[in-house]
Amino acid sequence: MTTSRRQFFGQAAAVSAGVALTSPAVEAIAAVDAPAPGVVEVAFRVNGERQKLSIDPRVTLLDALRERLQLTGTKKGCDRGQCGACTVHVDDRRVLSCLTLAATLQGKEVTTIEGIADGDDLHPVQRAFIDHDGFQCGFCTSGQIMSAVKVVEEREVRTDDQIREAMSGNICRCGAYPNILDAIKQAKGGER
Repeated sequence: MTTSRRQFFGQAAAVSAGVALTSPAVEAIAAVDAPAPGVVEVAFRVNGERQKLSIDPRVTLLDALRERLQLTGTKKGCDRGQCGACTVHVDDRRVLSCLTLAATLQGKEVTTIEGIADGDDLHPVQRAFIDHDGFQCGFCTSGQIMSAVKVVEEREVRTDDQIREAMSGNICRCGAYPNILDAIKQAKGGER
């Protein structure tokens, strides 16, 4: 039988106070930690393929992609929606998969970094990132590329400052920002 962190601390506090835990007390602590009753069924498309999952309603899209569907190209960075490493597209708009509950995706279309190339032909943004060395450690690269794909599609984003603003939700800890900017400009047709 495994003991949760909450159970352990509850038991430790009771023992240190000299109070013996009784069975009902342990059961009450366990009830607080119990997962939500039941699971939810959700069906959505990922990179063009229909997926059906039975999941806890609290599972994020990021965890469903990485742990249930084995699509590990989407990275878990901060797990708080601050770094952009987990950016994917849901119904053709970029979202942070660490903040999106998988249970909310019934009937939706999800595209990950694994789904933007056409077979062996890279997406133009992927090619531009390679051409301009728009990555260093590579950890943020999938999220950067997924955001950049949408920036390239946004017609009103034209200037360097507009591109920087549109990409501001994606953090590169290595500081490859000038190269990322050049890659996006190439993909938009600005320069090579």
